[in-house]
Amino acid sequence: MKKLLITALLFVGIASFAQDGDEGDMDQRPAREQRERLTPEQRNEKQLKKLTADLTLDTKQQEQVKQLIAERSAKTEKLREARKEQKEKGTKLTAEQREALRKEMKAEADANDAKMKGILTADQYTKWKKIQEENKDKVKDRMREYRKNKD
Repeated sequence: MKKLLITALLFVGIASFAQDGDEGDMDQRPAREQRERLTPEQRNEKQLKKLTADLTLDTKQQEQVKQLIAERSAKTEKLREARKEQKEKGTKLTAEQREALRKEMKAEADANDAKMKGILTADQYTKWKKIQEENKDKVKDRMREYRKNKD
């Protein structure tokens, strides 16, 4: 009888310890996984709303910017899918391929910049460029933190 009681207590203790461990894992998920995943359309709308608020776009500008965001989003999705396929295959880009991709992305950014310049007023364009620079700095800071934490 004594052995049965000890075995039961041991079992209950192990079972409760195992459950506590599972709950702890839920709290330690990275913030990226906890965030709700937005569809490309939802991301586009969110970005349009932010630009509309930041730059006080009129309805004509909103339509033009919406179209530009949708085009850029579609191109980005294609690049993301291609990169995902490469990762699954386990292949890496050569230096020449990376340089070609970098040049292509730079050309896309320049074309996007020219289109935005045609849509926005001079003041809005200046403010938009400032926001772009701030965002670029934020991304650089996040990458530094990521690399620092990774090491």
